[in-house]
Amino acid sequence: MSKILMISSYVARDPVGLAAASPPLEQSGIEVVGLPTVVLSNHPIRPHIAGMRLDPALLESMIGALDKNGWLGSFNAVFSGYLPSAEHVEIVAAAVKRLRELNPSIAYVCDPIFGDDPKGHYIDEEAAAATRDLLVPLADVLTPNRFELSWLSSLDVRSPTDALQAICQLGRPIVAGTSIPDGPSRLATVLVTNKQAYMGTVEKWNDVPHGTGDVFAGCLTAKLMLGQSAEQALAYAIAGVKRALEVSRGHDRLLPHLVDWKNGISPITIEALPLGNSARSLS
Repeated sequence: MSKILMISSYVARDPVGLAAASPPLEQSGIEVVGLPTVVLSNHPIRPHIAGMRLDPALLESMIGALDKNGWLGSFNAVFSGYLPSAEHVEIVAAAVKRLRELNPSIAYVCDPIFGDDPKGHYIDEEAAAATRDLLVPLADVLTPNRFELSWLSSLDVRSPTDALQAICQLGRPIVAGTSIPDGPSRLATVLVTNKQAYMGTVEKWNDVPHGTGDVFAGCLTAKLMLGQSAEQALAYAIAGVKRALEVSRGHDRLLPHLVDWKNGISPITIEALPLGNSARSLS
């Protein structure tokens, strides 16, 4: 059985972070070991909230315990999501390097969760900068949304063409830019590998609950870990988000645990995009 170490937020009632990203992986037969960076009763959009940010030293100790017990080298992949401070980012960067010492073939998936439209950053910009400087260069797979992609690339991403240029500038093996405007009523996800670019589009929904980016990252990671191509993984991940929204319709939160991730997803059609001169920036 494949195993993944996931480091992100844990929110009890409103599935975001670990609670949103894990179900597609677990239903794919992948063992998930999740370490929280924050533990919250519910999403901060609610009128009342309780919980805590885990001290970075505690996160470091938990990773160290996995190492001392001899388990750290058993993971096939490592995933990072919500990291609320630069100190958390530094610990994850060190963990990724340690994991690669133990298993040079391990894949690192970085979901750079630091902001979104329309409000921009929702963590300290110092943490976002640390993500850009320390984690992005380590990532095998990167899944920024439109705001994050614009900020990481210093380009104003307003279309799939813009997204393609911005993604290629980041120079990582696989980058999927999500929530990219594609006209007035559709959103695109643009994925670029070292050799090819792909795009899938869906109808734009109103009043979308939080957590869709986490679901996308979990779906994409699951299929890549199972050995599927980037194109196949993208088709599944976009369809997975769409299905999660359908299942959650009429509720005030996303309900990914109600989705049949193994048999209930019909992958969407994916379009190949020409890379052209943009490919020159890829490492």
